[in-house]
Amino acid sequence: MPSTQRDCRVSSSSSSQIVDTGRSAGERGAIRLHNVSQRYGTGADAVTAVGPVDLDVPPGEFLVLVGASGCGKSTLLRLIAGFEPATSGEVVVSGAAPVPGVSSGVVFQQPRLFPWKTVGGNVDLALKYAKVPKSERAARRDELLERVGLDDTAHRRIWEISGGQQQRVAIARALAAETSLLLLDEPFAALDALTRERLQEDVRAVSSDNGRTNVFVTHSADEAAFLGSRIVVLTKRPGRVALDLTSPLPRTGVEPEELRGSPEYAEIGAAVKEAAVA
Repeated sequence: MPSTQRDCRVSSSSSSQIVDTGRSAGERGAIRLHNVSQRYGTGADAVTAVGPVDLDVPPGEFLVLVGASGCGKSTLLRLIAGFEPATSGEVVVSGAAPVPGVSSGVVFQQPRLFPWKTVGGNVDLALKYAKVPKSERAARRDELLERVGLDDTAHRRIWEISGGQQQRVAIARALAAETSLLLLDEPFAALDALTRERLQEDVRAVSSDNGRTNVFVTHSADEAAFLGSRIVVLTKRPGRVALDLTSPLPRTGVEPEELRGSPEYAEIGAAVKEAAVA
């Protein structure tokens, strides 16, 4: 299926984040996928999970990959993270081949925290690996926890906090790496609806106050409409680009309830749903 590019025009008096799409692919946080495909198995048993896919993501963009289960969106995320090499094509992150744990921070579906460490200890470990000086770690840790709404929790044990709070810790830990790229693989899928909405708001707010590139995987059209400055819908397996939509919804200066209640938000969600089931 040929891909469709759309630019939804949304009128708003609020200021929106401006993304410089003219930057070169060699800059920090930029992603380039050229004719990328991923196959598993050999011979008659080989299965193409995704591709071919071509995408250029400029620094600072919040890209949401959305599609039905099994369409290859998490596979693309693993390729961008460098967890596995592409069968064919080229994956470039910040001007080079991606290196796991170096090119990007990753937040998974499950928090994957160290249960024997405190909330602060989990973030401290990430700061240590990011080579933040020991004398600066406590202040930086507290700053990160505050950014994700976990003030005064550094001393608490992982089993003492809720699932939503644990996922907030995972996000803070990923931000601690101070990479120019953050990858999020359906991080809210296991959470209840209210907690999920609150975390969407947290992630959206954090993404608006830094220049980091974000790639977020979801199967929810509403989540994609709320979070993405750009939304790419994949077809059923093998996943290819069915829709590439630039969202002009404001990134700052608007309350979440106002955003979710706007006709423009509904229009974007409907376009994503239509492309996902085509």
